[in-house]
Amino acid sequence: MGSTYSVKWVAVDGAPEPEILQAILDESLALFDAQVSTWRDDSDLARFNALPSGSCQSMPQSVLDMVRLADTLNTASNGGFDVTVAPLLDIWGFTHGDGMQVVPLQTDIDAALLDVGQQHLRIDGNELCKERGLKIDFSSLAAGYMVDQVTKQLLSLGISSYMVEMTGELKAAGTKPGGRPWRIAIEEPRDEERTVRLIVELDGYGVSTSGDYRNYFEYEGKRYSHTVDPLTGWPVMHDLASVTVMDPSALMADGLSTLLMVLGPDKGWEYAQENNVAALFVLREGDGFISRQTPPFEALIQSEE
Repeated sequence: MGSTYSVKWVAVDGAPEPEILQAILDESLALFDAQVSTWRDDSDLARFNALPSGSCQSMPQSVLDMVRLADTLNTASNGGFDVTVAPLLDIWGFTHGDGMQVVPLQTDIDAALLDVGQQHLRIDGNELCKERGLKIDFSSLAAGYMVDQVTKQLLSLGISSYMVEMTGELKAAGTKPGGRPWRIAIEEPRDEERTVRLIVELDGYGVSTSGDYRNYFEYEGKRYSHTVDPLTGWPVMHDLASVTVMDPSALMADGLSTLLMVLGPDKGWEYAQENNVAALFVLREGDGFISRQTPPFEALIQSEE
């Protein structure tokens, strides 16, 4: 995933020593990397992306699980969430870097859109098939998926108090030594500095934040975020600076934060309200920010106080 991970836990009798536990988790991460990485040519996903239109390939359970959730989110958002956006990320320069610093031609965007569309992707048994020259990018789901997988491994080893973080997605459960809660900071979506906007306590919840303030470029006075609308082919252009979602599943929180970011401040807010999503919306207003929380998010925060 081109990033880092951190695991903290409270020791229990019978649990492996730290070095052994790290080896166990590293093995799981290496396997996942070999399945879904887009940073290497030999992963299962890279080989599928290289296949021509009309092809099928046997895929590991991790890929099938994420495609199934992606289908659910794609339908729920009327196509706003789409894991086949890789061609668009490529032409905007967001695949393995910080942007190409220029805006592509509309003709190039239109050409890339011909190979985008989750409706052209289907699961057939243990195979994944594509009707067009689709390329999948799981950056909106992969970290959350592995956070959930690692927490399952910890529970299988008898570890019930932990905090797991991968590339910024995290989940925590139980308490720290002394019964203190796991507390995490939600950042203010500022470009130039890291500022805490809110501190929340987690017990059994995953948390994910999507925003336009980390991976973006500016061109002729306009900001172009790495969050690309799969329906238009353009980066999202609205006042929503970030969305934070809390959910018992880190995978679901990961996907929903991206979905809401694509839908924007109005349609995203409507979706979150209708689907009881625990979400914090932070919008740009002049030189500052305003925020609003859905009732489920407010309820989680109040339960901590």
